[in-house]
Amino acid sequence: MAEPEYLAPGQFIDSDHPEVIAFARAAVAGAPGATAGILQLYRVVRDDIIYDPYVDFSDSAHFRASGVLRAGRGFCIGKAALLAAAARILGVPARVGYADVRNHMTSPRLYERMKTDVFRWHSYAELWLDGAWVKATPAFNSALCHRLDLVPLEFDGRVDSLFQPFDRSGRRHMEYLTDRGTFADVPFDTLMADFRVHYPMLTGGMAGDFQAEAVAAQG
Repeated sequence: MAEPEYLAPGQFIDSDHPEVIAFARAAVAGAPGATAGILQLYRVVRDDIIYDPYVDFSDSAHFRASGVLRAGRGFCIGKAALLAAAARILGVPARVGYADVRNHMTSPRLYERMKTDVFRWHSYAELWLDGAWVKATPAFNSALCHRLDLVPLEFDGRVDSLFQPFDRSGRRHMEYLTDRGTFADVPFDTLMADFRVHYPMLTGGMAGDFQAEAVAAQG
């Protein structure tokens, strides 16, 4: 049974924000049922919010559902928060989960800033559907996936949807290293403390087009 906190608004999963409420309702318009609506919502968050890790990691707006929605772009943490917030608005209990992953395909400039291909606190949303928690990862928009020769990550509401291990050519894309668990809201202070140690060059953000750079790096 899902706890009440997974339906309540949070500081970052701000499901009481008017713009997020309007977004959630618009995203499921025309869906032929509640489950179909959630799957439609997943695709909207995945594709209409552009994946962009060049945001300023020190700015809390990039971790907040309403901030990501307003910007129209965000990295995995903010996009998972938006999916969780919208799900709560629709009456579906939701929380956010995290894991450390190794991403074998990224832009050289981002790698130079991070000094590693390990992404700490990679985020997904976890939704309570049909009596079970199911993981959904809306991070990488379809346009980026197609440009990187990846199959866009789908979500059927029954099976965990976490990452693409390989691209269409068989090159390794992503692998999970460490599970950091789930939270009712984005643990911003914990994330920032870790990022300051491991990714100090990411505070302040980066100018540039990550999507174009990532594609160029793949040749």
